[in-house]
Amino acid sequence: MSAVSKYKGKAYLVGAGPGDPQLISLRGLELIRRAEVIIYDYLANPQLLKGASAQAELIYVGKKADRHTLKQEQITRLIVDKAKAGKQVVRLKGGDPFIFGRGAEEAEELADQGVDFEIVPGITSAISVPAYAGIPLTHRDYTSGVAFFTGHEGEGKESSGIDWDKIATGVGTLVFLMGVGNLEHNVSKLMKHGRDPETPVALIRWGSTPKQQTVVGCLKDIVAKAGQAGMKPPAITVVGEVVALREKLNWFEHKPLFGKGVVVTRTRTQASQLSTKLAELGAEVFEFPTIRIEAVDDYRQLDAALKRLADYDWLIFTSVNGVEYFLKRLKAKGLDIRELKGLKLCAIGPATAQALLDLHLRVDYVPPEYRAEAIISGLEQQGIKGQRVLIPRAQAAREILPEQLAGLGAKVEVVPTYKTVKAESNAKELKELFQQKRVQLVTFTSSSTVNNFVELLGQDNLPSLMDGVIIASIGPITAKTAEKHSLISQIMPPDYTIPALVAAIGEWFKKN
Repeated sequence: MSAVSKYKGKAYLVGAGPGDPQLISLRGLELIRRAEVIIYDYLANPQLLKGASAQAELIYVGKKADRHTLKQEQITRLIVDKAKAGKQVVRLKGGDPFIFGRGAEEAEELADQGVDFEIVPGITSAISVPAYAGIPLTHRDYTSGVAFFTGHEGEGKESSGIDWDKIATGVGTLVFLMGVGNLEHNVSKLMKHGRDPETPVALIRWGSTPKQQTVVGCLKDIVAKAGQAGMKPPAITVVGEVVALREKLNWFEHKPLFGKGVVVTRTRTQASQLSTKLAELGAEVFEFPTIRIEAVDDYRQLDAALKRLADYDWLIFTSVNGVEYFLKRLKAKGLDIRELKGLKLCAIGPATAQALLDLHLRVDYVPPEYRAEAIISGLEQQGIKGQRVLIPRAQAAREILPEQLAGLGAKVEVVPTYKTVKAESNAKELKELFQQKRVQLVTFTSSSTVNNFVELLGQDNLPSLMDGVIIASIGPITAKTAEKHSLISQIMPPDYTIPALVAAIGEWFKKN
């Protein structure tokens, strides 16, 4: 390949890692964000594509054992053609491009065609998947040697690329990638060439993901056990005495939410905190935002209030969204936080208070219980009678706060600052998850998420779809809304915050 390519485009062969989206490299994430074209595999976690530009062309070329979207030659030609057309192309491959990933073949063709390319290594499943199953590939008390092999060697092949007579007893730990279909052939070869039939074996499917499934046996019985468990690709096979350490070191599959499917209904921009924390507990998270936060159509009321902020005594925020959109409008009108001088600030809970503290605004009152009723009680003790109160909030919200504050003698003004609208989630896909029994838990973080979730699935469909599904609501108001739709919340935290909700979910599943 010449030092300088004549084509403006460039191809990046990027390793996506074994399945856990957090195991991709920083360089890989950067390239996904910048890519104009992403050509991705069956084993590349689709969550990684969320970081792609909205303008990026996404092309699926996944290959399974029983069917291929495109042949390898067609995939290679696609990469070359897109790069020659001047595009920045990411070829996103499961694991590492150069460990049984055919990345070398793609790189060779790029070099032959004079197309500039870069290799971005990934964490291969050969080392990461055993680690997620609690199996160290080397251990000074067991073995200091490990070897990796493709599992596709078949009996119909005239000559094997594997020296069975040498590896059977010459290497302590053997790792076969993509070898489920040839499992019986591979273990029989090892035993035939001298490996002890009692040697421990582990078969690990969908390693490093919440779908991880592990079957442990020995050479003489692993085929039968794999059949009983219904093991299918993608899976790897680990052979060696180190497999015995899994009983002590199995950490991933012991997480409280391991194997549990959880639907998160928060807005897409706010879902990440909840989703990340649930995933850390081992859950398979499905994000289906049922609401979207937008600016109100008419800002005249808020604009009028901003002009006379000095007239108010209290400014009450009932959500993080209220803080965000209030400050956005303040800035849009050429003002800043100096306009809030002299105002007392009230936040409904710690997240809202933190949003204000992040702006270096001291909060004067946060109620011990994070809902409107507690604000009323607290402000009554602070002497709210005769005070002028501004509440920038959602366009549609409960009236209990302004009504009861007014009943205590406060002069209350409510100004619409943002609105909650129904998000366009894929109802068909969501229903299929419930029909396939892949969902064990649904989380609700507001009454809006409940109402729109019900509208998405259909009230009449709830009894069958939600049968056996656990409901987790962030607080009593949300739980009460769910109950109106015959959705009973089994989980509700003592504090109405996302961290408390996650903690309550984890504790519930530990006990149950």
